[in-house]
Amino acid sequence: MLRLSGLSLPLDHPPEAIAPAICARLGIEGNDLRGYTMFKRGNDARRKSAILLVYTFDLDLADEAAVLARFPNDKDVRPTPDMVWHPPVHAPEGWSGQRPVVIGAGPCGLFAGLVLAQMGFRPIIVDRGKVVRQRTKDTWGLWRRSELNPESNVQFGEGGAGTFSDGKLYCRVKDPRFLGRKVLEEFVKAGAPDDILYEAHPHIGTFRLVTMVESMRATIEELGGEYRWETRVDDLVLDRLPDGRQQLRGLQLADGSFLETDHVVMAVGHSARSTFEMLHARGVHIEAKPFSIGVRIEHPQSWVDEARFGKCAGHPVLGAAAYSLVHHCLNERTVYSFCMCPGGRVVAATSEEGRVVTNGMSQYSRAEFNANSGFVVGIDPARDYPDGPLAGIAFQRKWESLAYQAGGGNYFAPGQRVEDFLAGRPSTALGSVTPSYKPGVTPTDLAACLPDFAVEAMREALPIFGRQIARYDHPDVVMTGVETRTSSPIRITRGKDFQSLNVARLFPAGEGAGYAGGILSAAIDGIKVGEAVAQSIMAQ
Repeated sequence: MLRLSGLSLPLDHPPEAIAPAICARLGIEGNDLRGYTMFKRGNDARRKSAILLVYTFDLDLADEAAVLARFPNDKDVRPTPDMVWHPPVHAPEGWSGQRPVVIGAGPCGLFAGLVLAQMGFRPIIVDRGKVVRQRTKDTWGLWRRSELNPESNVQFGEGGAGTFSDGKLYCRVKDPRFLGRKVLEEFVKAGAPDDILYEAHPHIGTFRLVTMVESMRATIEELGGEYRWETRVDDLVLDRLPDGRQQLRGLQLADGSFLETDHVVMAVGHSARSTFEMLHARGVHIEAKPFSIGVRIEHPQSWVDEARFGKCAGHPVLGAAAYSLVHHCLNERTVYSFCMCPGGRVVAATSEEGRVVTNGMSQYSRAEFNANSGFVVGIDPARDYPDGPLAGIAFQRKWESLAYQAGGGNYFAPGQRVEDFLAGRPSTALGSVTPSYKPGVTPTDLAACLPDFAVEAMREALPIFGRQIARYDHPDVVMTGVETRTSSPIRITRGKDFQSLNVARLFPAGEGAGYAGGILSAAIDGIKVGEAVAQSIMAQ
């Protein structure tokens, strides 16, 4: 097979235009093309009056070698790579060794558990939260009734934080082994739509993710894996090695029981603050890392569609439009859009009582009225929270608590119209853009729950973004705060073998460990760590 990338065709081209375009690009006759499969489809909307679809195809040719010889330096004409996942090891038949434990059932833990099960190692997956459908009920309890369950919410439980998100399945990590393809194929097996295999920016949405994680759980259990819900890990039990390092011997659980294991995947997600504090107290090497702070900003989706696609707005192939924006400010801060959710809603995402956190979510259809995105400012430990590995957590808690107070103390989010935010005055009412956040929004002054440097940078960036996306800075555009969970505030440092730098057989993984930034990258990291655990077990 040969892979042809970057083939552009008009938006409304008929299907029968594809084969002639492939032949023309390669200079071959029609009968030399025996078949083709679409690998990727994106769009080029730089010219709104002439939007193009951009394809990558895998081709079955009569004489592949001759075509490759004619295009020796063309990066868009290459042999199709091997995208099949090849397990590095497999447990011997009837293996009965000590079972590895995966802490956390989000995307990273899910895929670490899946590949361990597929390699025959019968993992135990523990999560402090609940199964996804019960967790969904608890999450709706916050959104509808302002009732928070600190152990079962947007952050904790089956599926992780990604379950209540846009379900984006693309990332910028280098992936020479095509592990991302493994992730997408497993999702399709679990019920995801086939189009995630070829869309350039695939997504799933919350409702589909719920059924998918249930299906993948069943697969893991069929392969000998085991889940334990409402099981919080409160401590590590360690032995001292002759070289002075520590080695894992087991886990102390919140119910007082001991779970013996000598291989643990730590895939707890970016909001497991009590776990981070426990790791630090136990002496596991962690360090503060950068993240961002800001708000969620909402626009009518039709405005974004028109700004990005012009007269083609609403075209079924294009779907709901997205955007990506960045501005480097005079105060040496960077403001950027984050986790943009077309046709979605802003959701309450706190996991601690007395704090307000916002995030974005959408369904597969992306059919709701508003678009929303994080509108955030980058921060870093040396400049903003220099007081040790856990200082970023204290920083987050400070602004989340102030947001809770500014919203009225009932998990309502503080909100503000853009016009008022730019003018430095509190909003007393909202305008034509209706916020989607539940349980509700309290008009106020967001400057009361954001650092001064962030407010200054955001005020500078808004009109600049308004020149890039029409009406981005419209007076009635609404912002709700605060967004503090863009990524983990810590990194649990690890070596090339994926093990903790100072605790043998502890494998930090995913977003919470500081090694991923979304569903796909977390899942890829989970596969890599699952492989490393399996290799370590076999090397014992």
